[in-house]
Amino acid sequence: MGVAGCGKSSLGHAVAQALGWPLVEGDDFHPAANVEKMRAGIPLVDADRVGWLALLGTELQRHPGGAVLTCSALKKAYRDQLRAALPGLRFVHLALRIDAARTRVAQRAGGHYFQANLVDSQFATLEDPQGEPGVLTLDATQTLATLTPHAVRWTQETPDASL
Repeated sequence: MGVAGCGKSSLGHAVAQALGWPLVEGDDFHPAANVEKMRAGIPLVDADRVGWLALLGTELQRHPGGAVLTCSALKKAYRDQLRAALPGLRFVHLALRIDAARTRVAQRAGGHYFQANLVDSQFATLEDPQGEPGVLTLDATQTLATLTPHAVRWTQETPDASL
């Protein structure tokens, strides 16, 4: 979990591969209306995310052996909605400073629909998960080679929990 540009997809792919779990790419589940809003540079609001989070919760339930989900999960209420769908769900929070997120999103290749001008809105929405149970916070500026084994080890410490 984390703001756009923190490396959720890259780390999620690496952890899923290391654990032999399926990867659920949260962006793939956004309804067309959400994608069009973001493509137009309009930030999503809570009402836009409710159905999306419900779909993600249902998708996680389809993988009782574990799955890795990439999802911003910016607010505690969003994380709680996912936890309600899958008790024991844990989160790796990739913490990143706003200037680094702006730079990373602006440098994305491939025409991702998330516009760089939306980064500020994500930081305004973000509720730091520090102190919540089942959350590991990692420095998103670390290399994937450093982050991956740390996240995998943490996940394996409690094998019945999904990441």
